[in-house]
Amino acid sequence: MNCSNCGHFNDGGKFCVKCGHKLQEEAAAIQTAATSEYQSQPQPAYAPQQPNQRVRQAKKVSKSFFSYFAEGIKNPTATAQAAGESQFVNALITVILYAFSIPIMLYAGWKLLLIQFVRSMFKLPIISEELAPSDMEDFNTGADLIKATDINSIIHFNFTDFVFKQGIFIFIGLAVIIGATYVAAKFGKVDVSFKEFFSRFGTFLIIPTALLLIGLVLAFLHVEYFSYFMNFGLLSIFLVVPFTIASFKQSGTNGLDRIYSTLIVYVVITIVLMFIANDLGEEAKTIITRMGNSSELNDLF
Repeated sequence: MNCSNCGHFNDGGKFCVKCGHKLQEEAAAIQTAATSEYQSQPQPAYAPQQPNQRVRQAKKVSKSFFSYFAEGIKNPTATAQAAGESQFVNALITVILYAFSIPIMLYAGWKLLLIQFVRSMFKLPIISEELAPSDMEDFNTGADLIKATDINSIIHFNFTDFVFKQGIFIFIGLAVIIGATYVAAKFGKVDVSFKEFFSRFGTFLIIPTALLLIGLVLAFLHVEYFSYFMNFGLLSIFLVVPFTIASFKQSGTNGLDRIYSTLIVYVVITIVLMFIANDLGEEAKTIITRMGNSSELNDLF
């Protein structure tokens, strides 16, 4: 212990060997101060654990979205008309789900689409007349083999690259459609902010998104009917546009007629869908080329 009077270090004893200062009182004071400081500090072992702020926020957003989504399916018109700027985040999540459910569905069900395409080609009169019944049996056997084979790993069809690329592309296309619809509404003398308009458009998009999600589940279950839900979900966008425009009141009578504004947006939708179909067609060509060049796949069949 160091003497508080002269600073000399003492191995023990009651008095400093250098100056004679009493050390016992010094030790008691130090011990009392240490005990008081320890008791004043909070004990971490018994402190309640605080939940992560991001986790709480994520739970709050997800709970709000599921409630919003369910209400949009139950009462689509009333929910859309009541949707203001406060529903912008929920509407944005719906648009993202719509955009990314399509490429995920195509990734999970592209083998079934390929089989459906070949089967429909067999039904053409020009081809069906030249086919023997055994040819169709061979095709059905090959189709069952394709369903049971993980061809994605053989042709190196990457999930992340395909879904992320096509999802972003479709999301941009949706943004263009929403932007064109908003401009058409403004020409029709509809006085509304973009966030409120986006919220209402996204709310009307709930049912098409639900159709795509059902198709997504069927695609993962390898049920061929998933393509019908995909087509209905895609074509429903043509109904979302007029429903959204008609849900707002015009602030004047000299604006662009809603029929013409809807037709203009339909042209934009057609152009966007053509770009999306062209890009998906290029992906399909890539897949078919990889299948033709795959030695593992050739050995399989």
